[in-house]
Amino acid sequence: MIRTDSLRLEGLAIGDVAPVRQTVAPGEILCLSGASGSGKSRLLRAIADLEPHEGEVWLGEQAQSATPGHVWRRAVMLVPAESHWWAERVGEHLLEPETADLAALGFERAVLDWSVAHLSSGEKQRLALLRTVSRAPSALLLDEPTANLDDATARRVEAWLTERIRQRGWPTLWVAHDMAQIRRVADWHCRLVEGRLTEERAPWT
Repeated sequence: MIRTDSLRLEGLAIGDVAPVRQTVAPGEILCLSGASGSGKSRLLRAIADLEPHEGEVWLGEQAQSATPGHVWRRAVMLVPAESHWWAERVGEHLLEPETADLAALGFERAVLDWSVAHLSSGEKQRLALLRTVSRAPSALLLDEPTANLDDATARRVEAWLTERIRQRGWPTLWVAHDMAQIRRVADWHCRLVEGRLTEERAPWT
């Protein structure tokens, strides 16, 4: 199903982050960068309704404040830098994944029988992305989704992920530090500096 809803932040503020007013269109990627501790992850958590905050978030005409938290988080899905795992086997965390998606991320179907305890950090990161995508969200919040991957694998994941974002029309906020990656994936880029966002749009110079 192709989504057509924008994600809108209306005066969203948390901690030292000044009120943010931004709209991310369907299928658009906004990359967010900034120094460690500047509030990037907390901003994503506020958008996901995981921390108290000021202001409002809208998905199309659906207001976060009028939506039960568990319902909102099924639609606006956060992939944190380190995802949680609650069962022993990989397959217990995934809806029936497409073989093509597994292959695109460097896995065979045998991964479904692997023990989570034996996964590397990079394997967990890729499988957490697959877990989220398989649940057909309406918007994505990605906190450094390739931080534990080597450059070649990161590019592979970027290609797979951006294709799905464009195809399925998910407005996406993607925290990243690597400017080369930002240039590859972002439609626009905001830096969080002293609690305020500065904006630049593609094409990059």
